[in-house]
Amino acid sequence: MEVKYIVADWENHKEELSSVRYEVFVLGQNVPLELEVEEADKNYTHILALAGEKPVGTARLTSDGHIGRVAVLKEYRKYGIGKEMICQIEEVAFEIGFEEVDLNSQCQAIPFYEKLGYLAYGEIFFEAGIDHRHMKKSLTGITK
Repeated sequence: MEVKYIVADWENHKEELSSVRYEVFVLGQNVPLELEVEEADKNYTHILALAGEKPVGTARLTSDGHIGRVAVLKEYRKYGIGKEMICQIEEVAFEIGFEEVDLNSQCQAIPFYEKLGYLAYGEIFFEAGIDHRHMKKSLTGITK
């Protein structure tokens, strides 16, 4: 399966990005819609994964180096799409000048992020009805 990854902006790709996030978070995990939609999305950098023309994955980088809204449609998991989106968003963060990125991982996803070099820290906290932990990663090993 061929997947294309693009650095996307909210203005031009809102529909595609929103469709993935809605299916994964709102329908799949019962996250309230009002917690999923944020006005600030227009200020962030997004990665959009496309299988053909179908949006299948998304991730975002906030202006303070926080990775979030990492989502892959259920039927497209296990193809390495999440891993590739994280690698690409880390490269974007590095190019912007971040030395470190952080994220809030759902507890069930911690092993995924640990394999990518993230370290969990702090206590478990409850966000959008789901247990999470803070994680971070140094970007000093990335080369342009």
